[in-house]
Amino acid sequence: MFEKILLASDGSEHSIRAAEKAIELAKCHQGSAVEVVYVVDKSKAKSEVLHNWNSLGVLESKQERIRETERKAKEAGIDYTVKLLRGEPGPTIVSYANEEKFDLVVVGSRGLNTLQEMVLGSVSHKIAKRVNCPVLIVK
Repeated sequence: MFEKILLASDGSEHSIRAAEKAIELAKCHQGSAVEVVYVVDKSKAKSEVLHNWNSLGVLESKQERIRETERKAKEAGIDYTVKLLRGEPGPTIVSYANEEKFDLVVVGSRGLNTLQEMVLGSVSHKIAKRVNCPVLIVK
């Protein structure tokens, strides 16, 4: 079935639910692995540095956002890795998913910034339109 699963995560409630579905799918097939991808948005990097003046604080805030996802993956006993990418979330995830030839991309229907989602179009929509593999969008 799906052996190589990309889970797009930003720490939002929807991404936590997406993590639960990705884990559920990985448990169905022995040999499946989940790669948790968190994209550091360049446009938000400056404000994060201002809020966390040292680089350790910035890194810790990013790790905090995916901590719950990691906890769930560990408890489930699945094979998983975490990858931090830089760029605009939608196009960065699409490029990475297509280049690395994932079998499935799992993403929450909404992220942390719902206003931006309504104005610019959702990350999940961009992924679903442009990625070369099946996409599971979790509400």
